[in-house]
Amino acid sequence: MEGQGPNIKKWIVLYPIYINSKKTIAEGRRISAAKACENPTCLEIVDCCNYLKIPSAIELDKAYPRDFMQRGRVRILLRREDGSPYNPAIGTRKQLMHQVAELVPKHHGRTKKQEPAATSTAAGPSKSGKSGKKKK
Repeated sequence: MEGQGPNIKKWIVLYPIYINSKKTIAEGRRISAAKACENPTCLEIVDCCNYLKIPSAIELDKAYPRDFMQRGRVRILLRREDGSPYNPAIGTRKQLMHQVAELVPKHHGRTKKQEPAATSTAAGPSKSGKSGKKKK
């Protein structure tokens, strides 16, 4: 990935909102909600690109114009200089978005976050105070 500095502007842009199942198409989602994943992050997308052996770079200071509160975007280089794809299974942006959206839920950071939440249970709903009728 030498020469990454000046050439990075020619790489394609992938905002996390493009593959977010919680967003509508009007809000910026680019693939179907059934194939999209829930709240992806730039770091998860870059890890998925590394897994697919596709060069990528994070730009944390950038934001999606329609949702400027969510910071970050990922630059991805799909093709080599001779025009051949880095990953033969991924030739277009749509194929890349589908592959990344499929891999993000399996991301190691995401599975670790969900395990403690699933194992810890609350003591149960217990109401305290005076509400309702008293039994005699």
